[in-house]
Amino acid sequence: MNLFTEMRGLLIEALKALQVEGTLPDDLDFKNVAMEPPRDPAHGDMATNAAMVLAKPAKMKAREIAEALSVRLIEDSRVTSAEVAGPGFLNMRLDPSLWQSLVSAVIQSGSKYGRSDMGGGKRVNVEYVSANPTGPLHVGHTRGAVFGDALASLLDFVGFDVTREYYINDGGSQVDVLARSVYLRYLEAHGQEVVFVDGTYPGEYLIEVGKALKSKVDDAYVNQPEEVWLADIREFSTDAMMELIRADLQALGVVIDVFYSEKSLYGTGQIEAALRLLNSKGLIYEGVLEPPKGKKPEDWEPREQTLFKSTEHGDDVDRPVKKSDGSWTYFAPDIAYHYDKVSRGFDALIDVFGADHGGYVKRMKAAVSALSDGKVTLDIKLTQLVKLWKNGEPFKMSKRAGNFVTLRDVVDQVGPDVTRFVMLTRKNDAPLDFDFDKVLAQSKDNPVFYVQYAHARVCSVLRNAETAGIITDDTTLAAADFSLLNHNAEIDVAKKLAEWPRLVEVSGRTNEPHRIAFYLYELASEFHALWSRGNEELSVRFIQEDAIATSQAKIALARAVAVVISAGLGILGVTPSQEMR
Repeated sequence: MNLFTEMRGLLIEALKALQVEGTLPDDLDFKNVAMEPPRDPAHGDMATNAAMVLAKPAKMKAREIAEALSVRLIEDSRVTSAEVAGPGFLNMRLDPSLWQSLVSAVIQSGSKYGRSDMGGGKRVNVEYVSANPTGPLHVGHTRGAVFGDALASLLDFVGFDVTREYYINDGGSQVDVLARSVYLRYLEAHGQEVVFVDGTYPGEYLIEVGKALKSKVDDAYVNQPEEVWLADIREFSTDAMMELIRADLQALGVVIDVFYSEKSLYGTGQIEAALRLLNSKGLIYEGVLEPPKGKKPEDWEPREQTLFKSTEHGDDVDRPVKKSDGSWTYFAPDIAYHYDKVSRGFDALIDVFGADHGGYVKRMKAAVSALSDGKVTLDIKLTQLVKLWKNGEPFKMSKRAGNFVTLRDVVDQVGPDVTRFVMLTRKNDAPLDFDFDKVLAQSKDNPVFYVQYAHARVCSVLRNAETAGIITDDTTLAAADFSLLNHNAEIDVAKKLAEWPRLVEVSGRTNEPHRIAFYLYELASEFHALWSRGNEELSVRFIQEDAIATSQAKIALARAVAVVISAGLGILGVTPSQEMR
């Protein structure tokens, strides 16, 4: 049940009636007409932009349209008032019975309440994390992992067919550096003293990998030239790192359906095939790029390269795909990888990148547009940096990792649920402060605690009701007499519950799972306000002595809150708390 969709339907019917009577012209597009919560709840229950959107195409004053709409809408028994405000906004108040009956709908729908078929089963590929397989995941990867995982769950919730994918960057020089670093740990395992020069990875996490390599090959590679061992140790090290990364993801509750190796693109003709396709479209040529804007680098010189005409698909400059020495640029395998995604039949692609990939957005979008003839969309979400704090000071780096704070450092401190929720309390492109003390604080200022506390309070209500002998199974609660919910604080909670289906669709349409976390905090705030009101007004308490019917109606409202909180936390990948410890 989506009350906003239902009332928008009423609105569209009223607009069509105005067309029939000649008040509005026939050739109007209602696509951008919206029904939404008012910015200020004091203005009403729902608001519409209909008059403002239609004024120009109708060649009428917005206020005239709004006044005509008001007359039509008020004829419906569900609408108690429809007031015109300002230049043409229309604010509506609805009959309390709508909010009361909504509670029953939430309980009957259960975990399906708010689910949508908006996606229509379209296939979406969400790629996230995609860290270099050179060490444990760090805190930056943590934010991208949580964001991507929650986004994938959100899109599934609104009806898309979602594939969660990790691109293993195992085709570049950084994996050679990993192999050399593991070789040093291997020599160390044989009792040799080693020195980690600049450019190698000194983290202690490689000690066990070096020992494992010794166990596998004994002294076969000791004091051997690099060409003897590099390829073998590269593969061994990459496998070890991916095992470590998979364990990190599992600790955070992150699900990946497909692990795709960059290395699989080399020597298989896939890069060549992607570029042949672009060439057949007239988008590949040999040329010389203009020098970089601003101060010219001392080592810059004009070189003929193979270029992708990305400017024809929205990029600022054309991009090289093959260097003058015949080797591929970093962009070439990325083009081939996205060509593979397009070839797999996805309708839309979403890439979750770190903030340092901002310069990659336009070229990657241009590539997908060119490869798919504009039929497949690519949305790139950048996750900004996370600053960690503890005891009022920056949190120190992990000795085990060498020079960065790991995902495990964070999860071991606060647990996966707190980590995930806090990572989604800001929009992905906004910096985030993660304070270990604050995220564990039991206060209203800590969103994860406040939401979990609301759910735990509902569970306590249900336990107390059982002790009091009140039947509280969902079938019984859904059949309660909801006309007994007549306090403003109770109606406010029901109104917030009504926003959930709309909020989910908006979040899915914009690829913004942080909206779920924001909403859950608002719902929890309304519920806690109702709970506090019960301390002052006994008639608002959930369990009323010698009044079973009233108690069941009030308990049903609490149960509906738990249903929605549980669904929202499920999207975020967080387990609802049954009680607070």
